[in-house]
Amino acid sequence: MKRAKQSPKVRYAVIGLGHIAQVAVLPAFEHARENSELVALVSSDPKKLRTLGKRYDVPLLGSYDDIGEILSKGLVDAAYLAVPNHLHRDMTLQLAKLGVHVLCEKPMAMTSSDCEAMIRAADEHDVKLMVAYRLHFEKANLAAIERLRKGEIGEPQLFSSVFCHQVREGDIRTQKRLGGGALYDLGVYCVNAARHLFGAEPEEVAAAQLLGTDERFPDVDATTTAFLRFPDHRLAQFTASQGAADIAEYRVVGSKGDLRLDPAYEYAGELREYVTIEGKTKEKTYAKSDQFAPELVYFSSCILDDREPEPSGEEGLADVRVLEAIAQSAKSGRTVKLAPFRRKDRPSRRQAMRKPPVRKPETVHAPSPSK
Repeated sequence: MKRAKQSPKVRYAVIGLGHIAQVAVLPAFEHARENSELVALVSSDPKKLRTLGKRYDVPLLGSYDDIGEILSKGLVDAAYLAVPNHLHRDMTLQLAKLGVHVLCEKPMAMTSSDCEAMIRAADEHDVKLMVAYRLHFEKANLAAIERLRKGEIGEPQLFSSVFCHQVREGDIRTQKRLGGGALYDLGVYCVNAARHLFGAEPEEVAAAQLLGTDERFPDVDATTTAFLRFPDHRLAQFTASQGAADIAEYRVVGSKGDLRLDPAYEYAGELREYVTIEGKTKEKTYAKSDQFAPELVYFSSCILDDREPEPSGEEGLADVRVLEAIAQSAKSGRTVKLAPFRRKDRPSRRQAMRKPPVRKPETVHAPSPSK
């Protein structure tokens, strides 16, 4: 479908108005106004639409059944997809067919085949597809990647990470039909970090999962622990849990030192780096910032300049194939080998972008996922 005459700004619809959309994505447009504009909201909740539409002065409002009508007007260039994981594939295919660029929350989809279908649809309809890896633009994590590339801790050998919180009963993360579970919600961060800190793709995985240990999540994993073997004898291990105390850290151990971020994955506070070389530790604090506006600014620039984004759909696929293998290993009790997979583009310090922190707004029918 032919779009209306291109605006100097990319015009966005935010589809799905859950907690992360309300506390992070919608406020981020204020810091992305240089090239991004919020023009449409889509939700099944009329009160969300009324209240948030008024709060952000958004002209186009509608339910999921109205998506075709809203987007067919030619007034929306791109969509931020913040719906449950199991809807990512079908929603992306619908948007691509309408000629709308897609910025999709992670994990990209539930299966590799779904990811591949999303990539094909974007290519077929000539739209950009980016996966919302906010840490690909966040300075602390990009600095860690750069330190390892420069060899500051020697040869990186071991990666370990723990990412946990106590999930609220009834949250979508507790429901299998909606793509819930600790692995896909939290483990994707750990897999992505290990891949880029090592600058390589895992060759095999082994894993264990705890299911049915809590009445909050009877049929999804409360906890997943995974081991990943990388080329050059590098090993990664992580534990993701939605039934344990809040923690979000990773550590890389090299031949002459180690690097730790604690916290590493959070978006609502400071991030802290600890680098220890030959017994001497240096600490650095990275101030709280808006991690979502850089995604919008960057994706909009890719659309306006006709550039392939990093992280692309291929990046989303790179993680999902590993998540699939981890789940398979946990179910079978066996190590699972991964087919070779090449990634040319990886996050670099050139992508770092800092925007001031946002004030946490009052939410509408969108409680925090954490207890």
